[in-house]
Amino acid sequence: MTRSSSVRSVLAALGAAVGGLAARDLAQKKHSILRNYPVVGHLRYLLEDIRPEIQQYFIERDWDGRPFDRDIRTIIYERAKGIHGEQAFGTERDVNAMGYEYLVHSIAPVTAPDTPPRVRIGGPDCAQPYSMSLLNVSAMSFGALSPNAIRALNKGAAMGGFAHDTGEGGLSKYHEENGGDLVWEIGTGYFGCRTKDGGFDPHQFAEKARKDQVKCVSLKLSQGAKPGIGGVLPGPKVSQEIAEARGVPVGEKCVSPPGHKVFSTPVELIEFIARMRELSGGKPAGFKLCVGSREQVLAICKAIREVGTAPDFIIVDGSEGGTGAAPLEFEDHVGMPLTQGLMLVHNALVGTGLREHIKVGASGKIAAGNDIVKRLIQGADYTNAARAMMMAVGCVQAQRCQTNTCPTGVATQDPRRNRALNVPDKSERAYRFQKSSVEEAVSIMAAMGVRDPADLRPSMLRRNVTETETASYAELFGWLQPGELLEQPPASWADDWAHARADSFGTDLRSTVHGSR
Repeated sequence: MTRSSSVRSVLAALGAAVGGLAARDLAQKKHSILRNYPVVGHLRYLLEDIRPEIQQYFIERDWDGRPFDRDIRTIIYERAKGIHGEQAFGTERDVNAMGYEYLVHSIAPVTAPDTPPRVRIGGPDCAQPYSMSLLNVSAMSFGALSPNAIRALNKGAAMGGFAHDTGEGGLSKYHEENGGDLVWEIGTGYFGCRTKDGGFDPHQFAEKARKDQVKCVSLKLSQGAKPGIGGVLPGPKVSQEIAEARGVPVGEKCVSPPGHKVFSTPVELIEFIARMRELSGGKPAGFKLCVGSREQVLAICKAIREVGTAPDFIIVDGSEGGTGAAPLEFEDHVGMPLTQGLMLVHNALVGTGLREHIKVGASGKIAAGNDIVKRLIQGADYTNAARAMMMAVGCVQAQRCQTNTCPTGVATQDPRRNRALNVPDKSERAYRFQKSSVEEAVSIMAAMGVRDPADLRPSMLRRNVTETETASYAELFGWLQPGELLEQPPASWADDWAHARADSFGTDLRSTVHGSR
């Protein structure tokens, strides 16, 4: 055999091997990246295997600054894959740094309950209350997510008995395909229950809200990543399927206005929530907001007392929450972070004697068991996760959501890329991630000596306030007593309480969560 023929034989064998590998990658259903990027996609998994060794050269950070070799993404991916989360060595956090927070364990821990606690959503005026999990899928629309991503999340919700928020993009056939519990969110565009001129259609709303799969209905006032502005879906992206889900013309630009048409005052907002509950057949009705001013939250509380009916739930979205696309200025500089917003809403409801019948949800970078427990201490009854759920079904944070070129098929409407996301496999991952995270939250509470979230106290969460001192949330923040605002408002709340009006949201943004000017 000549040298040239030997080279040709080697190249042919190599080509056959690469072709065989490519065929195998295209056929397998476990890895979305390999289905979209056969052969070359293996480079990512190679780097994933050796990343602790190359960390000193290539430092990548996740959303709260932790190194990428043992960050929140690792927790999510491992739990989604069913891998135990135990790790060698100790904490990688600087436990002495200012701002470091930790949960207080008990010297006498208790046994965790066999069944994780759930939350009953539904006040006195609700005819069909719903039992909510401690962790659920936060609002993400069909359009922002692909059909297969919606399918996988909803099937995972059906398997695990947790809720799936539709986002404001309408109630699509993909949300309904696998029978998971739904929270139908209505935004300023009223997609799915929209008149031709962009108003609210009560007949369409009632028809869809009364479906058995819809367990709660939610009115979106604002979103943490872009509070105060609406979204725009360019005409070329408005496909037949998206048009059907949103109730808009195919190929025409789809605009979500910054504000609602159905109300202009706090009283009208509460009256509309009551109307949503009635139209849905008595299902829990509430709203979601990113908190702006305390005065406006108190105005809503005054409206609730004046109207005589209350939302069944309020979802507080932190400004650190994510989005498929928003101006950077809004993402980084507008809206109240979840910690402050959550405590403000909780205290306002307590101080006005309304907390007992209104449940509070929290959303904004919630991913692990400690996040759930922390938010329960700060005033939430349950939590919602968006980014973590996306990662559970394959998102690798390529941050190309707005380009329609998501490499894993999670955030794209490209049919070829979307097919890479295998629904049976990814729904199992969503199910496993949610189950493991809730179990860890329950385990943490048991280590703190608590079996019921109602027994959590602000004193159980502490923060380093200097290099040598720590303080609990009970010491750092003021916590109102039931009905305190109605009887004798404390000085730090008195001015906002006096100026809040049930008939006007006003424009006075003078005070912060602490009442300073």
